[in-house]
Amino acid sequence: MYQEIKKALKKLIPGSAIYKAEPFLRYWHYLYLKGNKYECNICGSGLKTFIPQGNHLICPRCGSIGRTRRLWNILNNYLYGNKKILDFSPSRSLYRKMKDMSLDYTGSDLSGDFLSDVSYDICNIDSNKETYDLIICYHILEHIPDDKMAMQELFRVLKSGGLCIIQTPFKDGDIYEDESIQNPDDRKKHFGQEDHVRIYSVSGLRDRLRNSGFEVDVREYSESDGNKFCFDPEHIVLICRK
Repeated sequence: MYQEIKKALKKLIPGSAIYKAEPFLRYWHYLYLKGNKYECNICGSGLKTFIPQGNHLICPRCGSIGRTRRLWNILNNYLYGNKKILDFSPSRSLYRKMKDMSLDYTGSDLSGDFLSDVSYDICNIDSNKETYDLIICYHILEHIPDDKMAMQELFRVLKSGGLCIIQTPFKDGDIYEDESIQNPDDRKKHFGQEDHVRIYSVSGLRDRLRNSGFEVDVREYSESDGNKFCFDPEHIVLICRK
């Protein structure tokens, strides 16, 4: 039901208008699911349940999904001091949270599908070198044909001592990529989504990031099903330092 309503609204209303109205619309849905069994750590809402949608469990109040709630849990360890933050194609829940906190935070998106402040090409970021203390690059690199250039740009604009937090879908074995696969249907078949151009392995992504100059810490998280915040049960994040 949730997905059907969302698709219908997208056909009738421009995306920008939906984004503005989203908090108000979600509030009424949230009242129906308000409870104390679960909690969204981004908006702080107590819930009877999260909304299932495919492989995701969505917060009815702010729209966060499990990986975003885990990301917010990780970010809480680093949001101290006067940090300058860059976030590529940010989740709307996280974007609004950061803006409400009056952080020095910039969201960037080229697609028009996300809330953002700027439209940076990750392979040619319009910022001086060593500009940002913290960069969030969640589920971006699997979309980028020249991912090595993107990694070099992330390294360039990150300050010495800064952090870049990266996640993509992962597979066992080696990185799987094939430049000859261009058709969206074929990309979905081979890479899992129409606009993906590869599937990384954890070791393969780690090694490419290291070759770009980063120190890389691979962090693995494991949660029981039905955990209070409905974090994804298995979660791997790469914490990259310059």
